[in-house]
Amino acid sequence: MMFHGFVQAGGGSTRFGMDKALVKLAGKSMLQRTGELLAGVCQDVRIVAPAGKYGGLRWAVLADGWPGQGPLGGIVTALNALRLRPDSDELQLIDDGTYPFAIILSCDMPFLTTEFLRFLMERAINSEAQVVMPESSNGLEPLCACWRARAAAAIQAVFDTGIRKVTEAMKHVAMEVLDESAWKRFDSHGRLFWNMNTPQDYEEACRILETGNR
Repeated sequence: MMFHGFVQAGGGSTRFGMDKALVKLAGKSMLQRTGELLAGVCQDVRIVAPAGKYGGLRWAVLADGWPGQGPLGGIVTALNALRLRPDSDELQLIDDGTYPFAIILSCDMPFLTTEFLRFLMERAINSEAQVVMPESSNGLEPLCACWRARAAAAIQAVFDTGIRKVTEAMKHVAMEVLDESAWKRFDSHGRLFWNMNTPQDYEEACRILETGNR
């Protein structure tokens, strides 16, 4: 099975006050950390961001087709990238035997692990759902999800109606939700899906990594 990784890095980081994709933890930017995490489990990795936003990266930047429209636009961009005909901008129907899965992650989850992503991939392979994602105490985690590429057309159609909330769009495809009983063994410290939304969150993440108390 082929898995393709996408890092969502198109947000405005409004609450953070600076581009959180570029802040460093343990000597690496969040963009690099997330990209390396995906590179460990995926066939390839791309960064979904506004055209020209990032340069000099190890991975290609996939220009967000709808910059400023929120993470759902980035998800649509990523899924559509898997159904582009070679050397063409024309979209094609997806054959699930080719390029079947996309793991799409936000760039602000410093404590995600390879072990969890491998588990997510295994569940996706064995599921009939078009998207598999965890649910934490904060609710659904739509920016830590594994998609079948064939979801692209349905999500594009929902996006075209004006829906911008990711969890609302997901209701239009078959979902499998992984509750705490499924993923708790990967999260002994309760931080697996922790988001770095504010400068205070960043300081806390730095402290945790420096002390080794993950």
